[in-house]
Amino acid sequence: MNPKVSVIIPAYNTEAYIEKAIKSALEQTLNDIEVIVVDDASSDKTVEIAKSFIDERLKVIVNQQNLGAAAARNRALKAAQGEWIAVLDSDDWYALERLEKLVSLANEKNADMIADDIYFINDGETSPWSTLIQESGKGIDKIFQVDIVYFVETDIFGEPGLHLGLSKPLFKREFLLQHGIEYDEDIRMGQDYWLDMKCLIKGARFFVEPKPYYFYRSRPGSLVHQSRLPRLNQSCKATNSFMQQEAVKKNTALTRALSRSLAVYKKNLAYFKVVEPLKERKWLTALTQMTKNPEFFYYFISRINKIIERRIQYFMTGDKSVFHMSYNIEKKRKPTN
Repeated sequence: MNPKVSVIIPAYNTEAYIEKAIKSALEQTLNDIEVIVVDDASSDKTVEIAKSFIDERLKVIVNQQNLGAAAARNRALKAAQGEWIAVLDSDDWYALERLEKLVSLANEKNADMIADDIYFINDGETSPWSTLIQESGKGIDKIFQVDIVYFVETDIFGEPGLHLGLSKPLFKREFLLQHGIEYDEDIRMGQDYWLDMKCLIKGARFFVEPKPYYFYRSRPGSLVHQSRLPRLNQSCKATNSFMQQEAVKKNTALTRALSRSLAVYKKNLAYFKVVEPLKERKWLTALTQMTKNPEFFYYFISRINKIIERRIQYFMTGDKSVFHMSYNIEKKRKPTN
């Protein structure tokens, strides 16, 4: 008999975290599960730690070469047999009752996807500093359904919003199989967002439970410390591709929402093409990008008050994280390998 839930865990060089992730899955109050770890050619002890668990519900698959997190997740999807698919990043963990609570609610609502709020916790700390819903500023206190237009409108890069692309929904496996949905292996960042979009455009019933059961760890090496340019380039490409679908073209509100999202991606792309070489003191590159991206100046002027405000905060508190506050969504997005 197939398990109720398949928990898929893509892993890459997370020896310091993988044990907690696996343990949180295996110790769920819902026992009828399988846990599938796909190691993406780690060079540390991730595989050794994963294989140290003695539990017949755990399966460890090892890629011989690094293929990226999307490919690792797709390999796990192909191996999964559960009624529901639950994704867990290898440096995050679940509250013990998460799967039982969400599966029960999903059955009650006849959902194809169901997500919860997310705790944000800094590496090395014992208490979360916030949650996804708290950061959005929205007073959500009961379960609600999400349509695709709302999903896009509330997840605009660098802007306040609910940012459900960060959430970790459970997916009905039958729905994914019926529509041939899997992760896009050409997208190395923000893969969850685009998988959700594929489901929603196919009519998935997506519900969100406002209680948090997922712990999302912010740690050194997260995307906030890396170039934003690859993600912005990929997001522009993915948005353009999505907008070419006939179902999207027929949905005026969705087309409008995606067009605005694309415009914001492009504006940020022009900005960071100049800012990143400036930070690296690559003056000639920055000057060249200024001439190629004149819209940088308009965006810079529109942001000048916030830039000054963050500088003042830094000099008063010494907290460098203030420089990322206007892009706090990036602080929570971890890179794929």
